Amino acid sequence: MNLFNNYIALQKALEQGTYTCVDIVKHYLSNINKQKHLNAFIEVFEEESIERAKLIDEKIKNKKAGKLAGMVIGIKDNIAYKGHKVSASSKILDNFESIYSATVIERLLAEDAIIIGRCNCDEFAMGASNETSVYGPVLNAANNEYVPGGSSGGCAVAVQAKLCHAAIGSDTGGSIRQPASFCGVVGLKPTYGRISRWGLLAYASSFDQIGPISQSVEDAALLLEVMAGADEHDATISTKAVEKYSEINTDVAPTKIAYLKECFGEGVDPEVKEALYTWMEKLKKEGHEFVEVSFPYLDYLVPTYYVLTTAEASSNLSRFQGLQLGHRTSEKGDLEVLFKKSRTEGFGKEVKRRIMLGTFVLSSDYYDAYYTKAQKVRRIITDKTNDILKDFEYIITPTTPTTAFKFGEKSKDPVAMYLADIFTVQANICGLPAISIPVATHSNGLSIGLQLMSSVFKEKELLNFAAYSQSKHL
Repeated sequence: MNLFNNYIALQKALEQGTYTCVDIVKHYLSNINKQKHLNAFIEVFEEESIERAKLIDEKIKNKKAGKLAGMVIGIKDNIAYKGHKVSASSKILDNFESIYSATVIERLLAEDAIIIGRCNCDEFAMGASNETSVYGPVLNAANNEYVPGGSSGGCAVAVQAKLCHAAIGSDTGGSIRQPASFCGVVGLKPTYGRISRWGLLAYASSFDQIGPISQSVEDAALLLEVMAGADEHDATISTKAVEKYSEINTDVAPTKIAYLKECFGEGVDPEVKEALYTWMEKLKKEGHEFVEVSFPYLDYLVPTYYVLTTAEASSNLSRFQGLQLGHRTSEKGDLEVLFKKSRTEGFGKEVKRRIMLGTFVLSSDYYDAYYTKAQKVRRIITDKTNDILKDFEYIITPTTPTTAFKFGEKSKDPVAMYLADIFTVQANICGLPAISIPVATHSNGLSIGLQLMSSVFKEKELLNFAAYSQSKHL
């Protein structure tokens, strides 16, 4: 069966009766079963997705189907779906079932999407390799010896291996774009506040953003259009009108684009640099201007990000203590013992590390030295980035310094792992939209991704330019 690389082709096939939604779902279920070793899905909603497909087939016959009719979607295991388990891939939430659905889930279902299962991820979205999940690592479908990236690694592999049409992940510092780059698919992080976070299990609330992973820019645009917009449940959501992102226009006028000098220096794989330079040369022939710009704060991005996100994580994860829900220790004792033992048993090593770091930077003796200072640096980074975007339409960087790395290569060195996000955290620090698109294949057979970043709420232009790039086969 032709599973199609974009939803428009799939939609036409469904409308013409070439396939039914049931056919599509069963084929994806078969693929999931054949590729269980990838560990992309924690749980598959087999019977439920088939029954829903039958209902949507009837809607298509009656011409009452929604924008996403027949689109089969995987959701990251930190997004609440009423009546379904959600655990953030952590033992602390073992067997917890959500009593409500996230706003994004409600909007996807309202447009007749079919949710086929929940995807594996790094525990509480903390990781860059999908090695911290309590359910075990996800394998990169291109080469099973390599990581898929994180934290939305299960989502990226599900799309890469054609286990679903698209997936919905979350991005706190690159958790959509980095695995998208490693797996050769498209990953979009919208402007902070563009998509509601209601129903997303929080890691760092001022950084987290939900977004799509897909095979095409067009599908990412359609999913953004469906999920974006005001929500009374989220106080940080923007009330700005949602544009027709799905109406992609690849007739792009020549424009000025900045590329950050420091992102093409030491530590970046030579083939990654060469792939981006080749991409730029091809676009120059189309009339686009590329200017090298210095960003002197590159070395401050990761430290600023980890001081602030771990502080927020320390606060957000304090609610998981074994009393109301999830894992509770069997050890007898008072309330302090209950909390301490439940959290010790329930959280993994990386989550504990970040909670402890966050608790440290929020302590009275170190609050000003670390947390307050990091907030000031965040403002400096944001102002500098916005100054660049006053003169340029886009900023481009490699999505990651290298292609996917082997399992175990960085897991014993937290700093090396954290630096895997060095080019992606900037967008989250500044709240800007950014997209990763595949631009080349490395000699090792793995994908190379390019990151495009634009000004706040410029998703329409960003998606048009990204789609234009893909249409030119650049």
